[in-house]
Amino acid sequence: MQSHARLLVVSPHLDDAVLSCGLLLTANPSAIVCTVFTAPPRENMSTDWDRQAGFNDAFEAMSARRQEDTEALQMLHAQPIHLPFRDAQYRDTPAPEALTEALRHTLLAHTPDKVLIPLGLFHSDHTLVSDACLSLITEMRGMAFHAYEDVPYRKMEQAVQERIEELRNRGYVLTPAEDLPATTRESASHEQMKREAIAAYASQLRAFGPDAETRLYSTEKYWELKQAH
Repeated sequence: MQSHARLLVVSPHLDDAVLSCGLLLTANPSAIVCTVFTAPPRENMSTDWDRQAGFNDAFEAMSARRQEDTEALQMLHAQPIHLPFRDAQYRDTPAPEALTEALRHTLLAHTPDKVLIPLGLFHSDHTLVSDACLSLITEMRGMAFHAYEDVPYRKMEQAVQERIEELRNRGYVLTPAEDLPATTRESASHEQMKREAIAAYASQLRAFGPDAETRLYSTEKYWELKQAH
C-alpha cells in the first residue's frame, strides 16, 4: 500500500540521520528514516568497532543497534525503515545497482515531498549511498532532493568543499538550502529532543569515546540538489 510522506531521510548507518538531521526530524513529525546498512553479516564475526561499542559479535551488535535506532526515532516521532544491506566492516558491500533499486522502491512506495540524502563524506558507505541517491534525482520528478552534511565527517578539513566540487564537476547543482527549518532558530525543546535521541545510541557513543555526545552534536546544514541541464 502506497503512503505519502512529507520528508524522507536516507541514512547510511543506524545513527547517521539523527546525528546529521535530528532537529529537522523533530520539526517534521511522521518523517521516514530509511537506513541502508542494518543487516548482520552472513556468518558471525567480531570487528574492532563492534568491540569498542561493547558487543561480543556482529549478530549481537546489529540486533541491539536496530533496537537503539527504533527507540531514537520514536523520540522524534519518525518512522524507521531498515534495508537489508551490510556495512563495510562486514566485508559484503552491495552492488551499486542493488542499492539503487532498493532506494528507488522505497521512494516510489512513500512518495515524499522532500528527500534528504548524505552528502557522501569520507566513509565508503556514505559515498555509496549518496551516489545511489544522486542517480535517482532525474527520474524522481516531483520530489525535492537535499543533501545533509554527514556528522562527524563534516568536521574534517576540506571534506565538504571537496565533495561539493566533485559533485559539481559531475553535473550537479548544490545551493545552500534556505527553505528547510533554520536550525539556529529551533526551540530549546527541539534541541533537547535531539540530544535525547542521540543518547539512545548508547553503543555508538561508547565506540566514539569520551565526550561523544558533545563532539557529535553539530549545527545542521543542508544543500538543495539538482542536476544541471
